[in-house]
Amino acid sequence: MTGAQPSPSARQAELLELAYRYAVQRGRTDITLRPIAAAIGSSPRVLFYLFGSKDGLIRALLGRARADEIAMLAELRADDWPAGAGLAEAGQRIWSWLSDPARRPLLRLWLDGYSRSLTEPDGPWSGFAQATVADWLSLLAKVQPAARRDSPEGLAERTLLLAVLRGALLDLLSTGDEARTGAAVRLQLAALTAS
Repeated sequence: MTGAQPSPSARQAELLELAYRYAVQRGRTDITLRPIAAAIGSSPRVLFYLFGSKDGLIRALLGRARADEIAMLAELRADDWPAGAGLAEAGQRIWSWLSDPARRPLLRLWLDGYSRSLTEPDGPWSGFAQATVADWLSLLAKVQPAARRDSPEGLAERTLLLAVLRGALLDLLSTGDEARTGAAVRLQLAALTAS
């Protein structure tokens, strides 16, 4: 994901929002212009003109998905954290957000973009996974005490929590088993609280 893009026109913004809803419903970013154009009441020609290419549209969709993720992170940052809140509290709030059944379509889209950025690193998904990891680690760092945050152990704790949350999310999306995945997350959060 590269630098700042020019502001979209009203029509481009409208079509991006419609295309984003379509992609979220499908849970995939591997789209072709003709079906998506038909689904959103446009034409492949218009989408090509507005986004430059299919890859340009995919990049715009991933940017829109990342905007939703960043908005959620901002929401968590804006919350009044209880005194002494740390990684365990943040992990619980994040898991509550991730495990909400209403967010499953969005998270499937996120997962598709994330995995494609790993398997097709030179494609339109380039850098998506890396940027996502950086976003989450940054949020988790903010809830750690400064002395812990700036230590190798603090980074390792954030990384472990992120890995547990991401792994539990993958299992939840695969199986729908909220009880098992939630129990695993709670076990990790209890270990963080005890340390």
